[in-house]
Amino acid sequence: MTPIRNQRGIEAMLVVAIVLDVTYWTIWFTNRDWIASEHSRAYYEFENAFPLADLWLGVACVVALVTLRRRMPSALFWLICAGSAGLYLFGMDFLYDVENDIFTKGGGGAFEAAIVALTLFFSVTLLSWSWRHRAALLSAGSPPA
Repeated sequence: MTPIRNQRGIEAMLVVAIVLDVTYWTIWFTNRDWIASEHSRAYYEFENAFPLADLWLGVACVVALVTLRRRMPSALFWLICAGSAGLYLFGMDFLYDVENDIFTKGGGGAFEAAIVALTLFFSVTLLSWSWRHRAALLSAGSPPA
């Protein structure tokens, strides 16, 4: 079956998101000093509130990737779930970082800014691509007319 325009790029973005999600939390729970933007109790408590939400994002990305590769109509649903989860996480992270001047805290702040920017780019790209190609995604499992 011929891929939808830019489908391979979306699939690559999903793979990168999954890898980054797993890598981030592996590092966070094994050597958080590598990635922590700040070393306060409040910051650790804030970050420790995210694993479940990031797990949901990761699951949505995995299922979106599988259903998209298999050209299942449910791919549209899972792509929207993944994009929405990412956009929500972006909003939570961005607001906390702005309110607590995280972006101005050296290398850790720059790392955090990169994560936040990538999350926004990923989410908006996924949502807009999915919506623009919704007809092709929904008819993906249908036999040709």
